[in-house]
Amino acid sequence: MTPYDAASLPTRRANPFDPPPELAELRERSPLCRLRYPDGHLGWLVTGYDLARNILADPRFSARSELKRDPVARRSLDPFYGASALPGWLVDMDPPQHTRIRRRLARAFTAHRMRTLRPRIEQIVTQRLTAMAEAGDPTDIVASFALPVPSLVICELLGVPYSQRADFQRNSATMFSLEATAEQAARAVDDLQTFLTELAAHKSRRPGEDLLSVLASDGELSIPEIAGVGALLLSAGHETTAGSLGLGVLALLSHPDQLARLVKDPGLADTAVEELLRYLTIFQFGVPRSPLEDVPLAGEIVRAGESVTVSLPAANRDPLRFPDPDRLDIGRHPSGHLAFGHGMHQCIGQNLARTEMRIAFPALFGRFPRLRLAVPPHQIPLGQDTGFYCVHRLPVSWS
Repeated sequence: MTPYDAASLPTRRANPFDPPPELAELRERSPLCRLRYPDGHLGWLVTGYDLARNILADPRFSARSELKRDPVARRSLDPFYGASALPGWLVDMDPPQHTRIRRRLARAFTAHRMRTLRPRIEQIVTQRLTAMAEAGDPTDIVASFALPVPSLVICELLGVPYSQRADFQRNSATMFSLEATAEQAARAVDDLQTFLTELAAHKSRRPGEDLLSVLASDGELSIPEIAGVGALLLSAGHETTAGSLGLGVLALLSHPDQLARLVKDPGLADTAVEELLRYLTIFQFGVPRSPLEDVPLAGEIVRAGESVTVSLPAANRDPLRFPDPDRLDIGRHPSGHLAFGHGMHQCIGQNLARTEMRIAFPALFGRFPRLRLAVPPHQIPLGQDTGFYCVHRLPVSWS
């Protein structure tokens, strides 16, 4: 099997809402193909839905960070790949370490807990929309709405002062950027860890009602682990939802027939959010895994220690699972989509992200029914230089 050269793996898209077309071409050939990584390692790329789901649920495939390789070229090594996991960063761990930490966190992210948070999220969304209306248009919907809403929510949930948002937003963006140097990425990780370590230690002495205080008080996790959990939730928790909100607004404005359906029937919010998650799949370069033993897959043998990149965007556009997958249809019921991953590492904050999006989209378009782009589409800067696909800025008007 001829390997696909990752040095030219596309990060640029022919259409702002579609994965690079090469991924579909590879999937049509085979859901599993050889992939040569930028460091020269010969591994595998997964593009089919069924195979992706099976691998993510298979405990033989490790998520340990020291086994991971980046499938795309970047200015420096990924700050989380090739070394042991930082304390608390459960996404880079296997059981039993992963199980112990995730079990403790799961209590804070149940569907019931999200229902209790809903009134406060609604209040935050309303406050941001009122601020937008008072400031007038045009405005950058990312800076005025898509970024502040999840940042405020995750700050309140964790007990992080929102006044620190400029620092943690900057550090998060640097950590996930393909353009950051090794020194910049390392400094961003260190700054965020240091900030959360000091905050966790403070909450162990003076606890409140927030999640970091609860974790610091019950003694199940160490202060470094609490800091790592906090850094992970704070950075990924606002980056991913902000990206989904901003890109979702652009997608709906670019598909007026679908937006009209949502405005006419806000009850479609649940299916609209699931379809936007599937259609956009902002984790754009894939989930890394490595088998701990030889595993037969799709007629091939994936050897222990080889790198496997599971392309979530390609899997979520697999026509064998989602008919007419390149069409946005907010009435679709895309159950089982992989936007949040699958298996033991499925995103622990997915209920929170869903709740925020289900509230935010109907409220935004209900408050501003004439919302429209304030610049031509080709002038909108797309976040193709970061691990989470997004729009960096999205100027809109409504008057």
